[in-house]
Amino acid sequence: MYNKILVTLDTTPTDRAIIEHVKELAKVMHSNVVLLHVADGWAARTFGADAVSPEITEDTAYLRRVQAEFQSASIQAEAELAYGEPGEQIVRWVQEKSCDLVAMSTHGHHFVADLFLGSASRRVRHNVSVPVLLLRAR
Repeated sequence: MYNKILVTLDTTPTDRAIIEHVKELAKVMHSNVVLLHVADGWAARTFGADAVSPEITEDTAYLRRVQAEFQSASIQAEAELAYGEPGEQIVRWVQEKSCDLVAMSTHGHHFVADLFLGSASRRVRHNVSVPVLLLRAR
């Protein structure tokens, strides 16, 4: 049913909820996983893939650690770093990687906060044609 699951990561403790959930789902569904983090700091937004900053170095190392965690659980996983606005980039990667499901942790903001702060999950939900699994982090 889900051949390829895109898991969005924001490199915060909220990621644990979606990582653990997708590990179990991927095992049952025999899914491949694409781990995606969108670097959205000044350097990432200005220079894209040419950006060099401590943020990019830390993000890359984090993705590799999570990728190794999936692989040690016998789940095929690739790690991808994108640059720019998270919602826009996630939508793009869903299409480029032909993902069947998007899995995201949410911070649990309320509607008013999302209006002012923006919400990657809201943008993704309204712009992809595949199911979106939103798991609220505790």
